[in-house]
Amino acid sequence: MKERNIEEHNAKKNELMEKCYDYYCENGLYGTGMKELAAHCGVSASNLYHYFKNKDDLIIESTAYCMEKVEDDFMMLAPEYQEDVIRFLNETPEWTAKKHGKKYRMMYQVYTHPKYFEHGKRFFEGVNQRYTEYAKMLEAKIGIPYTTITPLIFIYVRACVHYALFEDKYYLEAQIEVLKKAVRLFIAEEMSKSLQINSQG
Repeated sequence: MKERNIEEHNAKKNELMEKCYDYYCENGLYGTGMKELAAHCGVSASNLYHYFKNKDDLIIESTAYCMEKVEDDFMMLAPEYQEDVIRFLNETPEWTAKKHGKKYRMMYQVYTHPKYFEHGKRFFEGVNQRYTEYAKMLEAKIGIPYTTITPLIFIYVRACVHYALFEDKYYLEAQIEVLKKAVRLFIAEEMSKSLQINSQG
């Protein structure tokens, strides 16, 4: 397959995955067949089978692809400097719930199903790696070591996802307050270390 054809094939496949995943989010995982998905996408069922081996393959690939895009959306809002961290902690949960709540609910339907559980484990192994890379990127911006930022990201994302799933304000606010205190302590600690180094120099 020529390079241009490969690009066109991949672009069309990505488009189909997004449309199918959105349809699942609105209509549920069960009772939704390939013909129904094809009609929603404006293609034939045989055309879907050109891109996916079967319905399971479509579900697995579309879930992973679309949720990686959600991660990218989430991290696009990441703080650019220390003073921006509290804004990020305050604003992002509501934004996540409003924009991606249905996608998170569908993801958990998929990955908690026995048929897809192993795929879920592999997906979240990738999540761990991607969030570690995000933390390394943030280290230079907010002045906290990525080894400290990484577990804070995990806690924060968990709080955001829980809120997106269940709109549990009490749980969210409790987690956010602890994270704010932790961030302030870590920033103060890093500033103290920096002052000590400067005074010794």
